[in-house]
Amino acid sequence: MGDSSSLQYVSPYAFEAMQKVDVIRLAALSDPELRLLLPCLVRMALCAPADQSQSWAQDKKLLLRLLSGVEAVNSIVALLSVDFHALEQDANKEQQLRPTDEEAEQVLQLMTSRPPATPAGVRFVSLSFCMLLAFSTLVSTPEQEQLMLMWLSWMIKEEAYFESTAGVSASFGEMLLLVAMYFHSNQLSAIIDLVCSTLGMKIVIKPSSLSRMKTIFTQEIFTEQVVTAHAVRVPVTSNLSANITGFLPIHCIYQLLRSRAFTKHKVSIKDWIYTQICETTTPLHQQLIPLIDVYINSIITPASKSSPEATNKPITEQEILKVFQGHAGENFRQNQCSKITTQLLLLYYLLSYEEALLANSKTLAAMQRKPKSYSSLLMDQIPIKFLIRQAQGLQQELGGLHSALLRLLATNYPHLCIVDDWICEEEITGTDALLRRMLMTHSAKSHSPKQLQDAFLQLQSNHTQVMQILEHLTLLCASDLIPYAEVLTANMSQLLNVSVARRLLQTVNKLWMTLNTVMPRRLWVMTVNALQPSLKLARSHKYTQNDLMIDPLIVLRCDARVLRCPPLMDITLHMLNGYLLASKAYLNSYLKETADQDIKSSPSNAMAMQGQTETMEVTREELKNALLSAQDSAAVQILLEVCLPSEDKSPEQLEIEDSLLCNLREVQCLICCLLHQMFIADPNIAKLVHFQGYPCQLLPLTVAGIPSMHICLDFIPELIAQPELEKQIFAIQLLSHLCIQYALPKSLSMARLAINVMGTLITVLTQAKRFSFFMPTLPCLVLFCQTFPPLYEDIMSLLIQIGQVCASNVATQTRDVDPIITRLQQLKEKPKELSSAFNLFPLSVSAIKDLESLDPDVQLCHQVESTIIDIINMSVTSV
Repeated sequence: MGDSSSLQYVSPYAFEAMQKVDVIRLAALSDPELRLLLPCLVRMALCAPADQSQSWAQDKKLLLRLLSGVEAVNSIVALLSVDFHALEQDANKEQQLRPTDEEAEQVLQLMTSRPPATPAGVRFVSLSFCMLLAFSTLVSTPEQEQLMLMWLSWMIKEEAYFESTAGVSASFGEMLLLVAMYFHSNQLSAIIDLVCSTLGMKIVIKPSSLSRMKTIFTQEIFTEQVVTAHAVRVPVTSNLSANITGFLPIHCIYQLLRSRAFTKHKVSIKDWIYTQICETTTPLHQQLIPLIDVYINSIITPASKSSPEATNKPITEQEILKVFQGHAGENFRQNQCSKITTQLLLLYYLLSYEEALLANSKTLAAMQRKPKSYSSLLMDQIPIKFLIRQAQGLQQELGGLHSALLRLLATNYPHLCIVDDWICEEEITGTDALLRRMLMTHSAKSHSPKQLQDAFLQLQSNHTQVMQILEHLTLLCASDLIPYAEVLTANMSQLLNVSVARRLLQTVNKLWMTLNTVMPRRLWVMTVNALQPSLKLARSHKYTQNDLMIDPLIVLRCDARVLRCPPLMDITLHMLNGYLLASKAYLNSYLKETADQDIKSSPSNAMAMQGQTETMEVTREELKNALLSAQDSAAVQILLEVCLPSEDKSPEQLEIEDSLLCNLREVQCLICCLLHQMFIADPNIAKLVHFQGYPCQLLPLTVAGIPSMHICLDFIPELIAQPELEKQIFAIQLLSHLCIQYALPKSLSMARLAINVMGTLITVLTQAKRFSFFMPTLPCLVLFCQTFPPLYEDIMSLLIQIGQVCASNVATQTRDVDPIITRLQQLKEKPKELSSAFNLFPLSVSAIKDLESLDPDVQLCHQVESTIIDIINMSVTSV
């Protein structure tokens, strides 16, 4: 073979080698000769061979090795992978589907015809419009395009007439508007989905095929300004519900709000949205909640930073109140039933608006914008809890609205989400309550609020009439009780007299708890004002909802008689818990609302401003947490003080209070239940209260009555390590009762720690401090021994050591003290043998009086002896 550098044709040698599939001869070809054969060689390598012999397998390996060094092979492989036969079949099928030009003209004439104004005509126009979008190739000439434009103009002009005459809610006008908005926002996939769903078939539509239609819609028929101006004039859908299908004005408004078209062209949409919300019914339309969300966003967040004023207007308070008119009084229930959907949507709007306002507070402060917040007075006039209860019964018809309201309620109004309230609601709305109402007589319904007030005026002389009316009222449902709420709360102070029957108090408590399920906030304010001390009542001082959220402890500044009246104390504690939660939410929102103050007071330098703002935020947050902790701990301390027996009682009354069946005992149980909830919700409150300390005589009550007190074991080492002697004493006393209640390995470790600390303090404390420390803590050693007998040896050694230290400091009374030390040693070594030789009972009253005049160390020695005797007595008794 000669030089083949300029070879353009396959040589006879190469052709023969290819014809005989002689791989060895092919491998001997030069690169130019081989390049002309590449397609054939690649095809040969890709095809499955008919020859399955071993020799061909070796030849194929050589062939692949030959091709591996050529760069063009990959491109050839890609071309040869195309199934040209299948491609030809697809082209033929597509050619068969195409109408001829004449047929296309006839189809276009049919689609652009103008049917009569009937439901079928509306459906025909909608289908024709979607066909034009799906098969844009039908419009191929300028004449056909002009025909389509005239038909679209006719659709815009006649859509209102068609809707009114045909009697349908979803006309083709909304579809036109929606498609125009999708084109403006370049949401071509949404248009394709709309076309497919309307035609009821899945059609492959290329987005590029819609380019001409997009130009026609956005530049010739529906400019964005025309779209927004037209949309706001479209009437709302009457009685909008999920039963109305198709594309409605609400879909168009939603898309325009998302694209911020209304704010961009300064078109007010507030009235349209408010009117549509008022024109809703169940089952709830699925587009309403997204519409409200995007509307709120357009109110709070500007369309761009360059134009912060480009926002929509919020719904006014007057418009909202108009929907809730008559929410109190005898027409309350009827009014709520007729407008429940609208009221729930407006409640969702209000709660979502306030949440969004707080969430964007920093951004708004940086932009120096502060959108209007709705007043607390407005929120006080909306029966939030009642509406939530109504929504709970309509969950199937409201879609996700009920769960969305619960989430917002837990964030903004945690005091309306108390677990006890939900449990109480289940009892009130349960089967038993339903059966009682079924058996309700006519007389139960005939009592008016005025009759109840007249009966209360005669309470001192006649309990029966009030009791009878109240018993009848217990058969009413919660919403029917609302007209009686004011009379019931206003006369609560009369129930504090000693002569009032317990059954009457319990019935009032039951009615109050029922009312609490529908109108808690207003009920709490009325109750707090009614239970004020007589001096404040005489001055007609009235607290507001805001006063009570700022200072929840106002609830405990009630008439002192309430503190010993369990049914009313139960109500008071319920309100206290609610207002403590409300105060937290109030302070959190206040902190976010005033975030702009950090921005305004910061320097102009951007970096310095950011650093200083973050520092101020941390400081404000710390101050808020400190205030809340002080508030909670103050409430706990006041409640613990209430648990103490009254000091101004006679011995007979104090003896009654010590019994298990008394008002004080019941009040203590109620308080312990509340404290348990508070400690579980925030263990730091328990830690703070015990670091502050409280009267040691309450320790048996708190440890036994508050199940969550076991968490105190976690901070006992920290408390016992405090430098103040009082806190160390309180820690050991607390630990001794915890050991009795919770005999756990952890308690044993803490008891060992306490014993070691006491042993260390013997030698470092002065005489006065030693006396002050050991006199109240020595009895704790008896409880340690009682719970953990293995500590006996350590405790006895500690007691002997205390006695020896005290005796060594009494130089002038050694003769009096030495016998005590000797007795202590003997009691330690042979307690059982010598138990009969010593007086193993507590010292007599006369002996105690003698001890009071002795030296502190001598008194402490006697206390040590008494403690040892108590331990021995306890051991002997247990055996």
